[in-house]
Amino acid sequence: MNKEEIKSRLIEGNNRYVEDKEDLKSDIVLRQKLTAGQQPFAIVLSCADSRVVPEMIFDCNIGDLFVVRVAGNIANSSSIASIEYAVANIGCKLIVVLGHESCGAVTATIKGGDNGKNLNHLCSFISPSIELAEDAHVNSVVKANAKYNANLLEKNSEIISGFVSSGKLKIQPAYYSLTKGNVDFL
Repeated sequence: MNKEEIKSRLIEGNNRYVEDKEDLKSDIVLRQKLTAGQQPFAIVLSCADSRVVPEMIFDCNIGDLFVVRVAGNIANSSSIASIEYAVANIGCKLIVVLGHESCGAVTATIKGGDNGKNLNHLCSFISPSIELAEDAHVNSVVKANAKYNANLLEKNSEIISGFVSSGKLKIQPAYYSLTKGNVDFL
């Protein structure tokens, strides 16, 4: 599949999810087949929020997506390293940076204050998005944050930027509505 076919497959899967027509089945045959190796068709950098499950949102099965989850869907050293692996060794052609409605990490960043060493560090990856957003509403900042971290993936990785500049990889920010279930590609 090329990059546009992959995006279309994700859109079609999300449409099935929104319409409650998912058709997933993971059985022993599939699990045994996947012991030989993985060949996911896309990478998703997603928030760790329990309400955001990329495989379900895109109606994908085990082995279909290479999912990296961290609060605020941030492109830090660890998430970038995981994505570099999938790009360089598995051949994924599309990265989706998936922000979501009412993100707690974004909300914590907007509120500010001292959230402790580790959460403050995480918020430091999100805080530039506050100024980049159309307004200070959490969902506007979530969308800006998805775009910002999509740019960071390319900016902070020679591997990812090399694949993007050669035309072998596309990075696509997106926004997931908890309320409606739909994903908007930004």
